[in-house]
Amino acid sequence: MLKVNLSAKHACLIAAVLLAGLLAMPAAAVAQVVVVVNGAPVTELDIAQRGKLMESATHKKPTRQEVINELIDDRIKIAKAKTYGFDLPQTEVDAAFEGMAKRQGITAQQFAQYLDHSGITANAVKARIRAELTWQQLVRGKYSSTLQIGESDINSALRSRGEDTKDAVGYVYTLYPVVIIVPAGSGDTVLEAKRREADNLRGRFQSCAEGLALARAVRDVAVRDPITRNSADLTPQIRDLLGNVEVGHLTTPDVTPQGLQMFALCEKKQSATDSPVKREMREKIFTSRFDSEAKKFLEELRKQAMIEYK
Repeated sequence: MLKVNLSAKHACLIAAVLLAGLLAMPAAAVAQVVVVVNGAPVTELDIAQRGKLMESATHKKPTRQEVINELIDDRIKIAKAKTYGFDLPQTEVDAAFEGMAKRQGITAQQFAQYLDHSGITANAVKARIRAELTWQQLVRGKYSSTLQIGESDINSALRSRGEDTKDAVGYVYTLYPVVIIVPAGSGDTVLEAKRREADNLRGRFQSCAEGLALARAVRDVAVRDPITRNSADLTPQIRDLLGNVEVGHLTTPDVTPQGLQMFALCEKKQSATDSPVKREMREKIFTSRFDSEAKKFLEELRKQAMIEYK
């Protein structure tokens, strides 16, 4: 998985050293073709950019050949996809780039600016994203039958780990978001008063049939449409939170941009087909199978590829 460290210290380091090295490179050297893969060139600029990206992701400086090998693999992956008539839309690449930025708590524009200051262009990152997303879809399509994981596969893997499949249960929750609206810009006094209102409502909320009607009748309280969530889709913290709430009661309030949000737990059904334990095992099995098939497939494509060093 592609990661970029956004610490200020790291940014200053690679901005001062790596960017300076890039800017000092003669234009002819930057454009120089080092290797051609199935007709697609890999230049000194590609190598310089990918090397910095790999170092930023792993915190370890790769060798020149490691960088070249990764770029060769990318060219091979994209070339093979094109033989199947598959070309990843730029919108998907841009969306993945934006997703990376959001996970770091910044916008795509801010992410691009940070990369630029670090001597890495946004296009270099997007080129890596394109190759990885293309490869994922290519492998999934070619080995779809092998990558299918049945209930028996999961149960067998759990038993081999010494776990009782009967204990691997999950729950399907029906929740009603209940929000005590807090006006924007309110001070601590107002917020504290709203917290008391939330505690009062939680104490009076003893069942969804009566509690939801009660909440809707309270001033500055909004009851949203119900949502259904499987415990396998929730974080461990939220699973613990819901596990400590009785059906027909409200969770503790959380501060949101709209106000104090609680959830009315109105239904909790046991599910043996999908649970956090089974979801984790399914993903583990899938990753193992995917990596195995992808490795063999890439080795096969490398043998067939036309790779010419200049």
